[in-house]
Amino acid sequence: MTDARRGLPSVGGLLESDSVRALLASAPRTAVAAAVRIAIDRARQDPRSAPRNGDEWAEAVRGALAARERLSLRPVFNATGIVLHTNLGRAPLPDVALAAIRDVATGYSNLEYDLDRGERGSRYAHCVEALCELTEAEDAIVVNNCAAALVLALNTLAEGRDAIVSRGELIEIGGGFRVPDIMAKSGARLVEVGTTNRTRVADYLAAIAEQTAAIVKVHLSNFAMAGFVADVSLAELAALGRERGVAVLYDFGSGLLINLEPYGLAGEPTARDAVRTGATLVVMSGDKLLGGPQAGIIVGAREAIARLRANPLTRALRVDKLTIAALGATLALYRDQSRAVVEVPALAMLTAPVAHVRKRAERLRGRLAARGIDATVTDTEAGVGGGAFPTARIPSAAVALGASDTAATEQRLRRAGTPVITRTAGGVVLIDLRSIPEREDESLADTVLAALA
Repeated sequence: MTDARRGLPSVGGLLESDSVRALLASAPRTAVAAAVRIAIDRARQDPRSAPRNGDEWAEAVRGALAARERLSLRPVFNATGIVLHTNLGRAPLPDVALAAIRDVATGYSNLEYDLDRGERGSRYAHCVEALCELTEAEDAIVVNNCAAALVLALNTLAEGRDAIVSRGELIEIGGGFRVPDIMAKSGARLVEVGTTNRTRVADYLAAIAEQTAAIVKVHLSNFAMAGFVADVSLAELAALGRERGVAVLYDFGSGLLINLEPYGLAGEPTARDAVRTGATLVVMSGDKLLGGPQAGIIVGAREAIARLRANPLTRALRVDKLTIAALGATLALYRDQSRAVVEVPALAMLTAPVAHVRKRAERLRGRLAARGIDATVTDTEAGVGGGAFPTARIPSAAVALGASDTAATEQRLRRAGTPVITRTAGGVVLIDLRSIPEREDESLADTVLAALA
C-alpha cells in the first residue's frame, strides 16, 4: 500500500513554488520556512486534510504564518458564567485602571520619586492612603499576589518560630498548591491544632508556647463546611493574640471592600470587618472581588508593616508600575461605593439584575436568529469564582445554541478570532451573559456570527 505522506512536498519545493514564494514579500524567509514546516507537519499527521494544490498549500502556510505571529496571550470572551474565572484572568480591569496603565506605561512616572520633597520616595505610597482609608488599617503594603503576601508576613514575623493554624483551614488553592506548603516556605514552623471539622479556643491556648510567633487564620474561600463543625472567629483569635502577645495573621483572600448583601451575596466578610477585629495583619488579593490587577495586599498594624518593608523579600516580591497604576485607579473608585458597583466590571457583573442580563441575552439571540442560527434564551445559574462565595448561585441568563454536534460548535467558538469560552449542559452550548462585561456585547455578537457562519 502507498502511504499518502510519501507524496507530501519538501520544504524547499514549497518555498520555491510561486504561490508560497509570494509570501516572502511580507515576511522574512526564515519565518515563511518555519510556517512551511508547520504546514507539512500538520499534513503528515492528518493526510486526509492535506492541501491538494499550490493554492491550498499557500493558504495552509499563510495560516501557519499568522498563527506564529499571533501573541499567545490574547483576549477571550468569558461566556462560562463564572465571573472571576482564574483560568481566564479573573477580574477585568475598570476603564480608569486601563487609562492609568496607558498614562504610566507611555513615558516616565514618579514611581519612586517624591515630588514634594524632590527626592527618592516609595512605590507603595501611591496606594497606601487609599487602602488605609478604605480598610481603616494603620498602614499597608502591596506585593505581587496573595500567596506572596502570606509568605512575606510569616517570614517577617515568624521565621524559625511557630505559627499556629487550624487543621480545618489547611486548604488547597488553585493549581494544586496547598496553604501549608506555601506557609512552610516562609521559614515558619507550622503547628496544627484542632481537627478538620472542629477547632476551639482551647486548642489554640494549649498550643501557645515560648516559640509561638503567630496565629494564622485562613478564610475558607473556595469551599464550605456544614454539619458538625466549629471554628474560632477572627475576633476571638485577635483578642487571644493581644492577651498572649502573639501576632494574628488573617489570610482573607477575596479582597472584598464593600458589603454585597444588598445584592443577594451574603457571608463574605469585608476587609474593613477583618481589620476592625484587631488582627495584626490582613492579606488579600487585588484581582478577585476588589476587581483590580493581580496583587497581594497587606493591611494592618503600623509596626508590623514597617517590619515587612524592611524585609529583603519585599524587594523580590514587589509589584511594577503598571500594577501600582491600575490598583491605585481601582481603589479610587471605592471612595464612592455606588460608583464602584457600576464601574468595577467584576462588581457590575455580579450585581446586575437578572432581568437586565436576560434582556442582553435576548438581543444576542435576536442577532443570531436573524442569520438563521438556532438559538434560544434559557435561565442559568452563574458563580462568583476566584474562591469567593463558594456556595453562591447567581440567577443568570444564557443563549443556548442548538446543534447536532455540540463539541464541534464549542470548538468553533473557542477557535474564533477572539475565542468565545462557553460551557455545555443539557446537550446545548451555553453563552452565559452574566460573565460578559456589557461593553463587549456587540463584539461578542459579531464574533459568534463569524464563527458559526
